[in-house]
Amino acid sequence: MAASLVARRLLSGIAIAQPARPTAIRALGIRPLFAHGGASPATPDEALKYLREGNSRFIAGNTAGPNRDLERVKSVAAGQKPFAAFLSCADSRVPVEIIFDQGFGDVFVTRVAGNIATPELIASLEFGTAVLGAKVLMVLGHTACGAVAATAKGGDVPGVISSLYYHIKPAVRACNGHVEQSIEENVRVQARQLAEVSPVLAGLIKEGKLKVVGGVYDLATGKVNEVAL
Repeated sequence: MAASLVARRLLSGIAIAQPARPTAIRALGIRPLFAHGGASPATPDEALKYLREGNSRFIAGNTAGPNRDLERVKSVAAGQKPFAAFLSCADSRVPVEIIFDQGFGDVFVTRVAGNIATPELIASLEFGTAVLGAKVLMVLGHTACGAVAATAKGGDVPGVISSLYYHIKPAVRACNGHVEQSIEENVRVQARQLAEVSPVLAGLIKEGKLKVVGGVYDLATGKVNEVAL
């Protein structure tokens, strides 16, 4: 669609069936709608605000789809400065960038079944925060988590799947085996692990440069419900 036609329709208030392409919008001299205006948050609280706003857009069906074009790909090819980091479950139904309406280079994501804080993932998150500069670190679980349910059930499983149980059992024991409660408690347990095991993360938290938060993503609604740590 020609840029001039897009402009005429915008000015006349006529509804456009399909949204204008980013290239057409740029041709009009209008800055593309990025989720956070292309600016990095100045504080951990502001970074958390960006995540909250992104999830609100997602569940409202009003996503901006920011930073997801080839221009953005090229602009971050030489380096990344994510504003948020995640310790998320590996479940295929929990695509972090999508549910928080972010794009290339916005968030630094580590994923593992049960969102558990292992040494390898803690090291990755130290890199994402201390080196790359992420200001908020979210431990993200989700409803109907298979790893938590399997831990609560116990029994034999193939391969080394049971190696996950060791990390999740404290939450399951604290909740007497109730799976959904254990999912929320597991977020708290793993968040405490991050803050206590890593002197790097603990130092950033003490200096006010990093905030560790928790959330549980609802598979049925798309909403991330924050967990008090």
